[in-house]
Amino acid sequence: MKAVHSVLSLLGIFGIFTTWLYFLSQQFDSNNVEIHFPKDLEDLKNLSASLRQHQQDNFALVFLLFCSAYIYKQTFAIPGSVFMNILAGALLGTWIAFPLVCILTAMGASCCFLLSKTFGRDLLLQRFSDRILAWQNKLQENHSRLFFFLLSVRLFPASPNWFLNMTSPIVGVPIKLFFISVLFGLMPYNFICVQTGSVLSSINSLDDIFSTTMFLSMLLVAAAVFLPGILMGKISRKHEN
Repeated sequence: MKAVHSVLSLLGIFGIFTTWLYFLSQQFDSNNVEIHFPKDLEDLKNLSASLRQHQQDNFALVFLLFCSAYIYKQTFAIPGSVFMNILAGALLGTWIAFPLVCILTAMGASCCFLLSKTFGRDLLLQRFSDRILAWQNKLQENHSRLFFFLLSVRLFPASPNWFLNMTSPIVGVPIKLFFISVLFGLMPYNFICVQTGSVLSSINSLDDIFSTTMFLSMLLVAAAVFLPGILMGKISRKHEN
């Protein structure tokens, strides 16, 4: 019965979020823009052009819809964050979109964290018990430098983000550390996608995103974020010795 209650609760919350998005989408003039999640790069270009035209008249509505849709995808672990990040860069430019998507990513992942903590424990343990145990052992091994370990698994992921988001509350990761590690740990990925969005018209495939220049930019951001963790780890080991 408990599992059934959890599933029904999740479906109810999903329905509320979906209804909100549908309501926002109906505020647009359907003759000028069809609101949907982009399926491929060409679809993304068309949607971006339509939204840019519409945001000239109603910036607040486009902004609210984008933020709501972004958190929706993160909360329910729906694939496609790369398209949302690129769209943010196309609509807002790199230096507004970058901090925005970092915050939205952390907020959406935290909503996923809280849903899992409240309703998903039994379901996840039934399905991923071995992987959750391995994840828990890794956390215990790195307990003395937990924050920087959480940061590293976002910067250099060995497991998909949806798995980390859903299972972190089950293995006892504090919500504050979780939020901050997502906020900073996904900065390189967010940056490279947002920067691509600012030049969306010149991109012909998703492979173009990971050009040499973009890759070097990503490494630079990753180094800036990860360097404090390396230094703190060395200091911690020196004290232990």
